[in-house]
Amino acid sequence: MPEENEEIKEPEKAQETQEPNDGVSTTEDMEAIKAQLGKEQATLAEAQAALAEKDARIAELETSLSQEKSERELALADLAATREANTAAVSKYLDAVRLANPAIPQGIITGDTIEDIDASLAKATTIAESVKASLQAQAKEAKVPAGAPPRGEISLEGLTPREKIAAGIQQKGGM
Repeated sequence: MPEENEEIKEPEKAQETQEPNDGVSTTEDMEAIKAQLGKEQATLAEAQAALAEKDARIAELETSLSQEKSERELALADLAATREANTAAVSKYLDAVRLANPAIPQGIITGDTIEDIDASLAKATTIAESVKASLQAQAKEAKVPAGAPPRGEISLEGLTPREKIAAGIQQKGGM
């Protein structure tokens, strides 16, 4: 049997030493191709691993994005509710300020925020006090005594004699 093994080896040797003359590769070429194929397969495996890792990262980021979107939607809903409550509170504050200041016309006190309402109230109060002071000053200047004025004697100085006679007749109830 050892002879059979030798015979098998010999044709292999013969194939190794033969030059490719009809496009068939030699054993060295086959080994190079196998090595190249191994490298290509290793590169392919690395690329597939990188692709799987990328897909896992994408899935992780999509999950994170979905969570962020739902958190953002909740935050926006909370913000809308807070704004609505703030608007209602400012409206009630405006009504309370108007009721607390009946001397100031209601259309003068305005504002969309508490700070605006307070500034409007301060301005309206300043205007109202200025108008009140002005009206009081006018009232003092135009003071009219109550009732009829006291009767006094007519001054005859500077009158002509004829005017003096006419004034005397008028006092006596004459013409």
